Amino acid sequence: MYPHHREREQPIFSARAHVFQIDPTTKRNWIPASKHAVTVSFFYDANRNVYRIISVGGTKAIINCTVTPSMTFTKTSQKFGQWADSRANTVYGLGFATEQQLHQFAEKFKEVKDAARLAREKSQDKELANTALTIAAPQVSSGGKDLSDELQSPPVMCVNGPEDKLFRSQSADITLSSEKERIKKMLSEGSICEMNLEAELFTLQDSNSKLVAALHEANANVEQWKKQLAAYQEETERLRDQVAELETHGGHGPSDLLKDELTQSLEELESLLKAKDEEIHILQNKKADYHEMEQDRDEAIRRLREMEMRNSELERRIQNSEQNLNNTLEDRDRMDAEIQRAIEILDIKIFDLNDLRQSLFKLIDK
Repeated sequence: MYPHHREREQPIFSARAHVFQIDPTTKRNWIPASKHAVTVSFFYDANRNVYRIISVGGTKAIINCTVTPSMTFTKTSQKFGQWADSRANTVYGLGFATEQQLHQFAEKFKEVKDAARLAREKSQDKELANTALTIAAPQVSSGGKDLSDELQSPPVMCVNGPEDKLFRSQSADITLSSEKERIKKMLSEGSICEMNLEAELFTLQDSNSKLVAALHEANANVEQWKKQLAAYQEETERLRDQVAELETHGGHGPSDLLKDELTQSLEELESLLKAKDEEIHILQNKKADYHEMEQDRDEAIRRLREMEMRNSELERRIQNSEQNLNNTLEDRDRMDAEIQRAIEILDIKIFDLNDLRQSLFKLIDK
């Protein structure tokens, strides 16, 4: 049945597009004729020598338009075009996925319209010559070969560009892309925290180096001050012993001037001893601060290691997400291929049903 159908009426060009019809009430708004992109094909009927535009959605014909020389296909935007069918008293609109597909359809529409004009002129010439045959043969093209060779048996051209996937669900892509972006954001935040911790660690290490140098210098000074203090204490004890010995001897004691000098020296030594004690106390406090800085440094190192472990975990999760995304894309491509094969099989079945309908009409006429 299908070969017989191909001999009588065959597709010469096919494209996928969203089909619209003008609102018969307002004559301005577009009404969608299909929920998804459907196949729109040019057909050539060799018996009647006519060209038609046919599109089938589900079980009904969305477009069944005979191309006439008076029709004009108009591009109203980069991806949308329209033409008027006076016989059906409507205007059809087609929305394509790409501008290239719209251009190809418009070029084929112009070519078919010119072929329909030539066929009509040929038919009129034969009628004037009282030719018994009513089926007009196609005219000879400028290249010197029959137009029937060009239009009756050309291969079906399907314009399916990379953007002709409007009918596919995008929920899987959106979910996986959102998850991937979220993980990348977490990884970026983790890298920023890691950089901040590294900067803080470098600052602590620099401060630690300075404190260690100051502590070594202070320790050296403390040793020196301890020696000086011991010497001052020995000198003080010696002077006290001298004062006590002089007071014990009574009349043989030193004069008041010598006492005053000894007392002043003793006070100076005590003041110096007090100052050294204060310096020692300050150095001990600095040593306590140094221990606190060491604890801060250890805490920063611990946090840095935790952040590195977290970054490793995030990288592993990103790799798993990318693998899942690749698997999902492969599954979707396989599903798309199966859907495309199912659409092609449905087109063949529809053409077979159309041929069966024509055969039944012939049987009824007989």
